[in-house]
Amino acid sequence: MDRQAVHRELDGARTAFHELLDGASDDDLRRRSAGTRWSNKQLLFHMLLGYLIIRALRNLVVVVSRLPEPAGRTYARVLNAVTVPFDVVNFAGAWLAGTVLPRRMLLRLFDGVIAALHRRLDSESEATLARSMHYPTRWDPFFRDVMTLADVYHFPTQHFDFHRAQLTLDAC
Repeated sequence: MDRQAVHRELDGARTAFHELLDGASDDDLRRRSAGTRWSNKQLLFHMLLGYLIIRALRNLVVVVSRLPEPAGRTYARVLNAVTVPFDVVNFAGAWLAGTVLPRRMLLRLFDGVIAALHRRLDSESEATLARSMHYPTRWDPFFRDVMTLADVYHFPTQHFDFHRAQLTLDAC
């Protein structure tokens, strides 16, 4: 894993997030995004959420990778089976948070999670980064059947870049 490349991805996303929010008017943020049912601000929170969940996904990889392989595969199948409720919660959470949280809170959350991910990535051993588990591939187009922890650190920026193209901000 090229840790410096992931650090650059994290910093690039942080810079882009600031530029997107700083360059958007309140009307821009309320405007519907392209290809989603969210406003631009709600979609921006969803993009932030991709980084916020990495801490939980990291711990999940460390735990599940220690289980027998069939248990991990079964776990991923169970998660795939509950995709519809996951999608409802994912939508509602981003809708609510993106509606009520002020810009400064979104920026503070983004800065905090990026700083925490930098510290965590620097502390990971190569053996831990190589741990892997099966993922629910129906939950996100960037989840693959088997992902290493190194893959998980790369995931939120893939997610961010994909959704960035759906924003309808004048500054995009």
